[in-house]
Amino acid sequence: MNTHFKTAWGYIRRSPFQALAVSFVLGLTFFVATIVSVLVYSSSKLITYFETRPQVIAFLKGDAEDTSIAALQHKLEANSYVKDVKYVSKEEALSIYKEATSDNPLLGQLVSPSIFPASLEFSVTDLSFAQGTIDELKKESIVDSVGFTAALGGEASLNDVISKLKTITTYVRIGGITFVGLLSITSLVILLVITSMRVVGRREEVEILNLIGATKGFIRRPLVIEAFIYTFFGCFIGWAVAFIAVLYLSPSVVTYFGEIPILPKDALGLFELFGIVLGIEIIAGALLALSGSLVAISRVKKVR
Repeated sequence: MNTHFKTAWGYIRRSPFQALAVSFVLGLTFFVATIVSVLVYSSSKLITYFETRPQVIAFLKGDAEDTSIAALQHKLEANSYVKDVKYVSKEEALSIYKEATSDNPLLGQLVSPSIFPASLEFSVTDLSFAQGTIDELKKESIVDSVGFTAALGGEASLNDVISKLKTITTYVRIGGITFVGLLSITSLVILLVITSMRVVGRREEVEILNLIGATKGFIRRPLVIEAFIYTFFGCFIGWAVAFIAVLYLSPSVVTYFGEIPILPKDALGLFELFGIVLGIEIIAGALLALSGSLVAISRVKKVR
């Protein structure tokens, strides 16, 4: 193996510009693949956040009786589309208001619990069920109004919000996979070209090796190792550049999105995410290098 590695390294040193060209294209491919992986992860977390946080708030009328409130709460809890039902009394609503206006205590002193309506807060298992649940709540006699905390622009735009979030996620996935696929095909073609040039350049050497009884594996191995060197180098460079870029931007991104876990907030979680991406890319790179080198070699009759 050491001899084959030295032979492959000698091929690379004799043609540095070809090595740089294929390494650059492979690095770009894996850089884009890493960025797309992070975008898919982030968009999935965004959808999950809106699907799992308390979203619907049913504000109750002031004369609503405790028995009616309990009955409505039990009805919501029995609904398979609803989870995390919570009753918020007028006093608790006042406490929430005071906490939200803690920077100006005078605002909290000017209000009393009576002006705050009691409410039932809950989340839905999927955003697509939210509109139907809201419509059902409006029919309840003790419900005064219904709010939706995840709606950007009000309840009227709820369906648009759901549609836009899922559409954006779909576009990111399809567009990213398509772009990475095109770059992967380009990388494969370049590997085929470089490996074919290596085989043609070694034609006389291959003929001699065939005459002295060298096996196909012995002849092919340096070329396969060379393809693996290109691929793993490009994989690591592309992944490392993407990791550094995300690591640099992550504090600003996490601060901007606040409580939405668009990226892991701790270093360990970020390293774990990129470690998984690197592992997948190494496997994909190995398959790319193996297939590219073997296809190129098989097209040269002298190596068959």
